[in-house]
Amino acid sequence: MATRAGIGAPRRSGDRSGGRATGYNVGAPSWRYFDPILLVAALALTAYGALMIYSAALPRDAPGVVISEPVVRHIASAAAGAIAMFVAARVNYRLLDVLGWFAYAFGILLLMAVLVVGVEQFGSRRWFDLGFTLVQASEIAKLLTIIGLAKFLTDYRDRLHEPRIFLLSLAVALAPALLVFLEPDAGSSSVFLVLWAVMAAFAGASAKHFLVLGAALMALVPAVLVVGVQDYQRDRIASFFDPESDPQGSGFNVLQAELAVGSGGLTGKGFTEGTQTQLDFLRTQTTDFIFSVLAEELGLAGAMVLFALFLILILRLLRAITKAPDSFGQLLIAGIVTLIAVQTFIAVAVNIRLLPVTGIPLPFISVGNASMLVLFAALGIAQSVLLHRDT
Repeated sequence: MATRAGIGAPRRSGDRSGGRATGYNVGAPSWRYFDPILLVAALALTAYGALMIYSAALPRDAPGVVISEPVVRHIASAAAGAIAMFVAARVNYRLLDVLGWFAYAFGILLLMAVLVVGVEQFGSRRWFDLGFTLVQASEIAKLLTIIGLAKFLTDYRDRLHEPRIFLLSLAVALAPALLVFLEPDAGSSSVFLVLWAVMAAFAGASAKHFLVLGAALMALVPAVLVVGVQDYQRDRIASFFDPESDPQGSGFNVLQAELAVGSGGLTGKGFTEGTQTQLDFLRTQTTDFIFSVLAEELGLAGAMVLFALFLILILRLLRAITKAPDSFGQLLIAGIVTLIAVQTFIAVAVNIRLLPVTGIPLPFISVGNASMLVLFAALGIAQSVLLHRDT
């Protein structure tokens, strides 16, 4: 049934909430609906990432095969993530509607706690030290915010045309975005706002409201640049426009990444044969600049393989939206596909100087414990929507 909110959610018998994920019997998952292509695409991306991390972390003049700590961490995180995916798939996603605000509140508490007890690296306080690994709070909060937004937009979808409800939906994303900005992490902060914009538009928010809000935000940009942007962020913006002004400082990463990508050509210099990578001119090459490693060593052909795998993953998630039995499930998957797509775009754009350096990991490819777990758990939620469509 089409709704005013623009979400085509079929209404089940006994569901008087207009598509809300409530009033359903909790049954066993129907594994015949499991999407194996979604899983294979994620695992293929993870394996591709392991290869690139292996090359990026390979010690200079290493004799034979050397499995470094980043590779082990990447594979271990992927294994734990795959388990999390199947666990999440088995649990009825409608439980998230019941626990939505608790999940969202937990994400806010994590972001507040990391500002107080988090570990500081590279001038930012973003990580919890668990002893055996560091966990980035914002990665967990992104998924929990998707759950909170899906619940809010489902509960109030018939009132999104009201300015107050529209702004309240923005506040759901703005709270974690501001906390992340304080870490400071402007890149991840922007991801929360993009999540809100896409999910609110998908839920049927008025285009007029977006235009008015956009105009107001544009008017505030000068004030934000003066007051809200810290010195290192100004350096990143300056190096983005003119990296040659400080080639050994703030512009170094930008120039080296650009050189690595440009020198890869059509087929690349060969696996483990990249000069910028193997001579350690690329910094943070297993995280922020992993795409530069891939482009230098495997060239445009390797990049096209990467984009094809992401395209398959995204198309399968879009297909899952059409199979979702209610608006809550549709919004959950819309948020998940947005999270993967926007972070992929930002991570690649940084490496080819379309955006300033932000520190956003390339999904499934960059080393990142929390990121990998969250992504696989998110895919598990998408699978749960498919598996529980008949319950």
